[in-house]
Amino acid sequence: MNFLLTAVIVLGAIGLIAAVVLYAASKKFAVYEDPRIEQVTAMLPGANCGGCGFPGCSGMAGALVHGADGGSIEGLNCPVGGADVMTRVADLLGMAIANGEAKVAVVRCGGTCALRPRTTEYSGLRTCAAMNSTGMGETACGFGCLGCGDCVQACQFDAIHMNPETGLPEVDDDKCTACGACAKACPRHIIELRKKGIKSRRVFVSCVSHDRGPVAMKACKAACIGCGKCAKSCGFEAISVDGNVAYIDPDKCRLCRKCVEACPTHAIHAVNFPAPKAAPAKADETEAKAATQSKERKEDQA
Repeated sequence: MNFLLTAVIVLGAIGLIAAVVLYAASKKFAVYEDPRIEQVTAMLPGANCGGCGFPGCSGMAGALVHGADGGSIEGLNCPVGGADVMTRVADLLGMAIANGEAKVAVVRCGGTCALRPRTTEYSGLRTCAAMNSTGMGETACGFGCLGCGDCVQACQFDAIHMNPETGLPEVDDDKCTACGACAKACPRHIIELRKKGIKSRRVFVSCVSHDRGPVAMKACKAACIGCGKCAKSCGFEAISVDGNVAYIDPDKCRLCRKCVEACPTHAIHAVNFPAPKAAPAKADETEAKAATQSKERKEDQA
């Protein structure tokens, strides 16, 4: 009996000492978390896409709170939540933010199956990353889309799909949140986040090839050949030619589309513009002319 009592007392004493040690350690090594971080995290969309540059929404929330303590949250933005979410967060933190322009992912490759023929067959792992690591891919262009859809797999918002006819990815402007996941997934960096533009209208060079003109055209009929005609036609200095490929600065572009008409290979794309008015048919012109002549004859006879 005394043995059992001694054992109980010893175990009780050990438990009490351990509890005291753990309590002291919890107080000494306690990590304080600002309660605003949890509040901001609840306001964020919870996509954890990493488009903001932080590891998930909780990381973004911590950066916002610490930024507010430092007096500024400028440059911090949740691409998924957009201006509405950022405005609510700013109100909670007592900060002001500048409204940034909406962006959208743009595929800068116009090398469709018809314009960029296959020159070889790849039989390895069917991902863009794996295909790119082996070399040129299945065409003679070492810069264009590989067509395996890594960008589609990376998108959490069902905003990008492969077109089976062109072999190129297409972005749904209404679903795209500009999180940048597709751009990060593309090993050839043909996807760019650009300003969405007024009425979602954009003008951009749909090519990233740095090959010289003859080589680029041999690989793809829609390649930019770096001729500079687009830059000469632009009155706003929005176009530069570097490394045999042109680039349109979205901050300077005024959407005049003169460059689109000047490009000899049609490598510059204008998106969401109204279709040009069709010229009257020749038959209609002839009929109108005949009607006018008939009217004049009747007036002369009268």
